[in-house]
Amino acid sequence: MPGQRAAGLASGRRFWAALLACAAMVLALPVVVLAHEDSGMPDPGATLSSDAEKPLSAQRSAIDLLSSDEDEEGEEEAEVLPSETGLASWYGPGFHKRRTASGERFDMHAMTAAHRTLPFGTMVCVRSQITGRGVVVRINDRGPHAANRVVDLSRGAAIALGLHGLGLKPVDVFPLSTGEDTCPPKRPD
Repeated sequence: MPGQRAAGLASGRRFWAALLACAAMVLALPVVVLAHEDSGMPDPGATLSSDAEKPLSAQRSAIDLLSSDEDEEGEEEAEVLPSETGLASWYGPGFHKRRTASGERFDMHAMTAAHRTLPFGTMVCVRSQITGRGVVVRINDRGPHAANRVVDLSRGAAIALGLHGLGLKPVDVFPLSTGEDTCPPKRPD
């Protein structure tokens, strides 16, 4: 009986690991919504080939369509919503100069972070819900390894965010577009 139970547990773990790997791949895929130029709404009759011929700057993603509002004058006011909200922690001295999951050496003074699913190299803004301070970090490791956390910051990023010494802090995480290097404006309360 103990052998059967161990085999069942191992099989279950492989199933959940495969399921999580598939979910991570799906979450990493870009989402493109085909849109009418006039209305900004999806065109039900459009095909991928006609939109694929447009330059990327002319294409709008689902995030763009959901996170922007038009005022009466037609100007768009983009409200950027966090992709995740939860607790941030930090790590440093015990891991300094050790290899990260991406293969690079961990520098506890660099502006980097560990995330469970975001691709390595992704730039994200991590903003404290308490102070409103934000910091831009590059994902170069996997973690956090505690269930109730969304991101593990390097010591340097934790200091910049005001998290160093506190252990855990509630944060919002905003993945940034290619070329962006600043946090989105803080929403007025």
